[in-house]
Amino acid sequence: MLTGPRAILFDALGTLLSFEPPAPHLRAQLRERAGVDVGEAAAQAAIRAEIAYYRAHLHEGRDAESLADLRRRSAEAMRPALNVSAPTGVLTAALLASLRFHAFPDAPPALRALRALGLRIVVVSNWDHSLHERLVETGLAALVDGAVASAEIGAAKPDRAIFDRALEVAGAPADAALHAGDSPEADAAGALAAGLRAVLVARDGSPPGPPGVPVIASLAELPDLCE
Repeated sequence: MLTGPRAILFDALGTLLSFEPPAPHLRAQLRERAGVDVGEAAAQAAIRAEIAYYRAHLHEGRDAESLADLRRRSAEAMRPALNVSAPTGVLTAALLASLRFHAFPDAPPALRALRALGLRIVVVSNWDHSLHERLVETGLAALVDGAVASAEIGAAKPDRAIFDRALEVAGAPADAALHAGDSPEADAAGALAAGLRAVLVARDGSPPGPPGVPVIASLAELPDLCE
């Protein structure tokens, strides 16, 4: 049992949010927007290329302008696999329409239960500036008190700086907060190193985190740990 936290920080992807497989959507979007069927294999290869490029450059999406540029470059990273002559704008629109995020079913009720306990809730994620719009479109923005994206502050988990910034938003010291996330290294170990308590969210039976860190399979278990 965790004793009396005043705030809880949440990782986003894999903890609060998931997304539909994008390759089938990309293939459909390109048929609609560019009049070409690239095939399943090419769509899969294009998404792999886009993910690799995005992960290497996500820190560059600091604000609306730089995010728009990052999205264009990420879309262009798909072109060799797709072998299409569509304009960059069409590729970008097709890519964005293929990224369909949703909240895990256990996320909204858990957030509501934690707020009922009087906890401040802040999302802290290795993400670009679009983290805020993803929380809005998935219905979670109204259930949290703020969000901190790594690209906006120039520090990514497990760096202590991103946890410190999230604690500022939460208005709580590290020893009165805990962090819930699905990565043993970035989330659990990073939070501990920053002075927070940690809970590892192992939806898929991922390896255990650092010794002494509680492991839960669902966010439904979290409110009971925080009472």
